[in-house]
Amino acid sequence: MPNIRGDAMRGLAVFISDIRNCKSREAELRRINKELTNIRQRFRADKTLDGYQKKKYVCKLLFIFLLGHDIDFGYMEAVNLLSSNKYTEKQIGYLFISVIMNSSSEMKQLIIQNIRNDIQSRNPIFINLALQCVANIGEREMATAFTNEIPRLLISGDTIDPVKQSAALCLLRLHRTSPDSLQLNTEWTARIIHLLNDQHLGVATAAVSLIDALVKRNPDEYKGCVNLAVSRLSRIVTSSYTDFQDYTYYFVPAPWLCVKLLRLLQNYPPPDDPSIRSRLNECLDTILNKAQEPLKSKKVQHSNARNAVLFEAINLIIHMDCESTLLVRACNQLGQFLQNRETNLRYLALESMCLLAASEFSHEAVKKHQETVINALKSERDVSVRQRAVDLLYAMCDRSNAEDIVQEMLTYLETADYTIREEMVLKIAILSEKYAVDYKWYLDIMLKLIRIAGDFVSEEVWYRVIQVVVNRNDVQSYAAKIAFEALQAPACHENMIKVAGYILGEYGNLIALDPRSTPMIQFELLHSKYHLCSPTTRSLILSTYMKFINLFPEIKQHVQDILRHDSNFRSSDVEIQQRATEYLRLSEICSPTVLATVLEIMPPYPEKQSPLLVRLKQKKPLMEAEPSGETPTTPGAHTDDGPKLADTAIHLNQQHQQQQQNGLLVSLDTIESNGHYNESTSYSLPSSSVPSAAPLQSAKKLLFKNSDIIFENDIIQIGIKVEIMKSILRVEFYYGNKTNSNLTNMSSSISLADELDPDLRINMEPIKSSIDPKAQIKQAGTIECIKDYGNLPKMNVAFFYSNVPQKIDFPLPLYINKFIEKAEMDSNNYFLRWRNLDKPDQECQKIFPAKFPMNHNECSQKLDSFGWSDLAGIDVNADNFCGAGILHTTAQQIGCLYRLEPNKQAKMYRLTIRTSKGGVAARLAELLEDQF
Repeated sequence: MPNIRGDAMRGLAVFISDIRNCKSREAELRRINKELTNIRQRFRADKTLDGYQKKKYVCKLLFIFLLGHDIDFGYMEAVNLLSSNKYTEKQIGYLFISVIMNSSSEMKQLIIQNIRNDIQSRNPIFINLALQCVANIGEREMATAFTNEIPRLLISGDTIDPVKQSAALCLLRLHRTSPDSLQLNTEWTARIIHLLNDQHLGVATAAVSLIDALVKRNPDEYKGCVNLAVSRLSRIVTSSYTDFQDYTYYFVPAPWLCVKLLRLLQNYPPPDDPSIRSRLNECLDTILNKAQEPLKSKKVQHSNARNAVLFEAINLIIHMDCESTLLVRACNQLGQFLQNRETNLRYLALESMCLLAASEFSHEAVKKHQETVINALKSERDVSVRQRAVDLLYAMCDRSNAEDIVQEMLTYLETADYTIREEMVLKIAILSEKYAVDYKWYLDIMLKLIRIAGDFVSEEVWYRVIQVVVNRNDVQSYAAKIAFEALQAPACHENMIKVAGYILGEYGNLIALDPRSTPMIQFELLHSKYHLCSPTTRSLILSTYMKFINLFPEIKQHVQDILRHDSNFRSSDVEIQQRATEYLRLSEICSPTVLATVLEIMPPYPEKQSPLLVRLKQKKPLMEAEPSGETPTTPGAHTDDGPKLADTAIHLNQQHQQQQQNGLLVSLDTIESNGHYNESTSYSLPSSSVPSAAPLQSAKKLLFKNSDIIFENDIIQIGIKVEIMKSILRVEFYYGNKTNSNLTNMSSSISLADELDPDLRINMEPIKSSIDPKAQIKQAGTIECIKDYGNLPKMNVAFFYSNVPQKIDFPLPLYINKFIEKAEMDSNNYFLRWRNLDKPDQECQKIFPAKFPMNHNECSQKLDSFGWSDLAGIDVNADNFCGAGILHTTAQQIGCLYRLEPNKQAKMYRLTIRTSKGGVAARLAELLEDQF
């Protein structure tokens, strides 16, 4: 910054020194209040303050604000500084505005006008200040106001390079904060793409970041960037060109630009043009070759820059997945990093090799590093690296090495970190079942798994063991034998008791002839564990006893004595008491023939995909859950056709209603009367709030539905159900605890931005302070629409999980269409009203390409679900849709008419909406334009 006389602002320095020298909070407040009083008086009384004084006082206000105190004046003086021709004054004005943006609409208009004046000036320093302010604020109003000016700066031939760079970064910021408000002209697309060829490094790097963001939103419009990106990358990395060779970072030419170009290319499939593909392969091959060269510097910056380019190139090779030579070379290069001293390199190498293992071209190359990965699992000190090693072993597993890998993972499981044990259990269970040639080996592994890590064996895992045993007659006798032997251990985990109890109840007769496992011995052994178990497990064991009556009539009296015992017959647990009573009565009044029918052996389970894979994908959604190779077809994963809160919820059994009569897995999948969930239960809203079986294809939550899941993570699920009563919505929020721990200190609120505060009135009942494990709670309330609105309210949820505070903020998808009521009318009334709504702000028309198949019934269903009537037969073209609705607000009722005209040949739609209040049509059209 230029050293201009007066820039030191001695008064500001003295004030800051006084604040720092305060000995107490009270002294600081007195000094601040004194200064605020002085500044307020100077602003009011002295109308001849020069720019230096305004700048000084504005800086003091900014410092006070940064100390945590509210500032309610000084905004106009800061805005006035924006009009100054002095750099230092304008800089302070922009700094103040960027940090303390006033919500007043009039003030915003003044700020926007001053910014526009600077952007349109010919002073590059002022332009950069304005662009930085727009990027720092990054609000919807800024994106809307400068959607034309900033792109023009970017593509103009008169703009100097630093300004182009700032313009590109400013557009990137606006695209990230308000993507819907930033509408770039399609005529600018080619000129923006050609910025990849700019000779200024800063412009090219900023342009790549901007194009990468735009590509993710509209890849087809920017697909021309592929050729230019490959060409630019080739000029940088290959030896035959000297592009940016004069800019090297520790002997690596333009590493950041290379990384961004490689990342940009990962948005598209491999180029179809053979010459372009060949040139890209040459670039990747060159990068791999350079990685083999000795380091040109011992400084860490050199290796970091070189490895950054290398790993991004490997990611692109994996993304293309079509060049076997490059894939194998990438695998070999990563294998060298597995024994590198740098922990970060080992981690990244393991992570990338997990992806390479999924490719048919490089799977065998990855397997060559099996011993190195196993050694890393045993000796690595960093838990995150050990976790990646587990992931890689899982990914490289196939039939040839399954037994070795499973055994190594089992061995490591005994000493593994608690944070990864549950995931390891799932992976061992999946691998042992998928690649089991002998299912006796599978059962041995699973029982050992339960013995070693019983606390981390979920319900899905031991259910799966039972399903495999039930479906395979050749292992049922062996399963009964090893389950009986497992029960003989002095310390037996409860999950082992569940498995053994189920198997002995079904197949205990297969080992009853052995004198070491007679019926009475089986019964006494199982009963010795009974009083150590939870009520859920006791309920299962009681079912096993009932099965014993059918299998071994000679011990019927012993079982009945147990059922009559006060600890069961008069148990404080309702489930145990009910089972004991009903089972005892059933054994007393039923003949052996009836008992044999009621308690017959479980039928095989349907053949479906293993639920363990679904569970693993839930835990690691960003990684490939299945190991390479064929997709497993495994015995009997059961699903539940009942209501579900999440698409990936696990439902183990379709026939548990029948099992309540003749099976052992009784009430383990049902919701208890106290609102608790068992571990295998999905989190369910009331059935009325469940999405329909064929949900509408909508990117906007709750736009076409009155119930949906609005938030979900590994800890909590939040659902909503709304009931519409003209301008008032009755809402119910459902909070489901997905964990095995209590969620405490629960709080929930809906916050309104300043512009929304007069538009909505929210009244919610208090939420319960805690949620039990596997339980859900409900919060009800009302939301009243005072007048039409555009922005969405924000949902704020906070709680403690395992004594760690959690905070969740997300937009509440409560769109204005929720307050629309269908309106019926004939053609005369419709067209009369249509003609009367002829003011410019009463109509909004959108022309857009079809995003979904152009199906007449689906369009009609969406419009109906949106809240509008479908007035069939009004339009002369039967393919068009016309309809009406009334938007209810407390202030007024707003009439709404729409007309949707599909053009199937061009695969385009024209949507026209007219409303009796200006501005509402544009909001409704914005909601619908990307839904057809």
